[in-house]
Amino acid sequence: MHMIDRDSSPFREYLRLYERAPLLELGQLADATRRELHPGNTVTYIVDRNINYTNVCVADCKFCAFYRRPKHHEGYVLSFEQIGEKIEEAKRLGGVQILIQGGHNPYIPFEWYLDLMRYIKAHHPIHIHGFSPSEVDFFATRFRMSAEEVMRELQAAGLDSIPGGGGEILVQEVRDRVAKKKAGADRWLEIMELAHRMGMKTSVSMMYGLGESLADRVEHLMRVREVQARSGGFTAFIAWPLQPEHTEMEGTPKTDAVTYLRTIAIARVILDNVPNLQSSWVTMGLKVGQVALEFGCNDFGSLMIEENVVSAAGTIHSATLEEMERHIRDAGFVPARRRQDYSIIAEEAA
Repeated sequence: MHMIDRDSSPFREYLRLYERAPLLELGQLADATRRELHPGNTVTYIVDRNINYTNVCVADCKFCAFYRRPKHHEGYVLSFEQIGEKIEEAKRLGGVQILIQGGHNPYIPFEWYLDLMRYIKAHHPIHIHGFSPSEVDFFATRFRMSAEEVMRELQAAGLDSIPGGGGEILVQEVRDRVAKKKAGADRWLEIMELAHRMGMKTSVSMMYGLGESLADRVEHLMRVREVQARSGGFTAFIAWPLQPEHTEMEGTPKTDAVTYLRTIAIARVILDNVPNLQSSWVTMGLKVGQVALEFGCNDFGSLMIEENVVSAAGTIHSATLEEMERHIRDAGFVPARRRQDYSIIAEEAA
C-alpha cells in the first residue's frame, strides 16, 4: 500500500492550511470547492435507520461505549423478526435504506448473515447499506475466506453498499493505540477498493480526537483521496469527533466546534474527488450542523430513526424531519430527500 510522503509539497501545503489558515478563509476555500461540485442551492438528507444486529464484540476498541464482551449479561443478537419490525417502522417514516452493522461477534455463523440479507430482501425489501470493512475483515479471518469472497457472498445475498464505519484514523500508529484488534489502515482501504471494483458504492469516515496529530488527519484524507482517484467508489465523506464518555478514553479532552469546522473544511479541500460531504449534526448538534453547510458540506446526513453507538457515549441529538428541513432552509438552502446513491427522491405531488 502506497505511503503518503509527509515531506511532499501538497502534504505540507494542506497541513499549513489546516493548522494556520484563519477559520473563515478555510471555510471560504471549502465552500468554493463545494460550489464547484454542487452549483445549485440544494442540501440533501436521507431517511434511514441504523440497526445494530449485535453488541457482542471482541475488538475491544478503547473509544467504544456500545460493545459488550461475549457472555456479558447485556449482550444481544437481534432476531430476523426484530430486524424486520425495525425496517417496517423505518419504512412507515419514509425510510429508504437501513444501515446494518454490529460488533465482531465470534458466535454468529456466516450463513446467518447471508440468510439475514435474503430474509430482508424477501420480506422487507429495502436498500441494505451494511457491514463496514472492519466487519468484512473480521468475517474473512473468522470464516477463513478472502475479503472478496465475503463481499461477493453478501452481495449475492442482497447487500447493496458498504458504510464507512471503523475508519477512525487511517494511520497505523494511531490504530495500534486505540483499536489494535481491528482491520489496520491498509487493510481497511484495501477492502473499500475491492468493494468499489465489485461495483459497490461505499461511504468513508474519519473519527478524530483520539490523540492523533493534525498531520495524521491530513494523511488520512490524502490516503482516501488516492483510493478514490483509482476506484471512484466513495460517494460521501463523514467526519465526527470522539465521544469519550463511558469509554476507556473517558477523560480525553473533547474537541470543540471550531475544530470540527476546520476539519470538515480541510476535508472538502483535499477530497475534491469525493462528491459529497455530510454534516454530522448527530454528534455536533443542529446549530453546528447548519454552520457546516457553509464549510463545505452539501448533505445533512440522516434522520436517525435509531442510533445506538454515539448515544451509548452520552451524546444524544435528535430531530424530526420538519426540524431538519427547517434548519436547512434557515441556513439558506433547499432541502431534498435522497437515496444512498445521492439520487433525489421527487416530492409526491400533493
